Amino acid sequence: MNPTAEADALQAAPAPSAEVVDYFSRIREPKAKGPIGYTPAALEEIVRRLRDTGFRVVDLTVNPSDFRAYFEASRYTELYPGYYAYNIHEKALEHFVAATLLSLDPGDTYIDVASEHSPAAEIYGRLFGCKTFRQDLAYPEGMNGDRIGGDAASMPVPDGFASKMALHCSFEHFEGDADMRFARQLDRVLRKGGRACFLPLYLFTQFAVQTDAQVAVEQSVSFDEGAIIYCHDGWANRHARFYDPEHLESRFARNLNGLDLTLYQIVNAAEIDPSCYLRFAAVATRP
Repeated sequence: MNPTAEADALQAAPAPSAEVVDYFSRIREPKAKGPIGYTPAALEEIVRRLRDTGFRVVDLTVNPSDFRAYFEASRYTELYPGYYAYNIHEKALEHFVAATLLSLDPGDTYIDVASEHSPAAEIYGRLFGCKTFRQDLAYPEGMNGDRIGGDAASMPVPDGFASKMALHCSFEHFEGDADMRFARQLDRVLRKGGRACFLPLYLFTQFAVQTDAQVAVEQSVSFDEGAIIYCHDGWANRHARFYDPEHLESRFARNLNGLDLTLYQIVNAAEIDPSCYLRFAAVATRP
């Protein structure tokens, strides 16, 4: 999801069909048409309000040489040719930044949360030597080898099971109170000193949810009270939550039960590749 590029493309879009207009009319207020887009001024406002709200925000510059070495060692195009070929550099950047912020090593037990068909767990095990597990709602319920099926906010694992966890482009899809419930279970699932990385962490100047109105209507999607609903025609996804700083504090930080939280602003994603849109990441650490 590239909010800036999608907003630019929308300007040249043809007039919506009567069907699209009807779906939009059936979305509750407050709502807006089009995808969520960033401007430099909006990004500055987000960071200022994060700091005013009490968050620790650190600028992160990705080393292009280190990323290229990771990309080549991971062998995305060779081993996973069907994996997001249209924006593989963005996906690889997310995996690289998470691995860097987590400081993965052979002693780690890692969970790839909401993994679906992602190769991240396999890559991390191969490159860093850690023991890896994949979790997803679509997997069969319970523990099945290296797969953990069921609700990410209620994982059937022992206390202190994992030392590292990451959510790559998935936390925004946690509907209802799943984001808060997931935050509350971290201090149980993570062992002492363990870390969980969230990226991209989708932030905005408003508390908002992006959806495809047709999908939302046909699948009866429920949205957070007070959130502005941005309807992106043809996006084909149910739900992507964008926190404003105040809701990030009330819904997420306040439910971490004493875990330490650091936010990162990635300042040079476009230098890695023009298609990259990673702006923010978060790391929660269990003391």
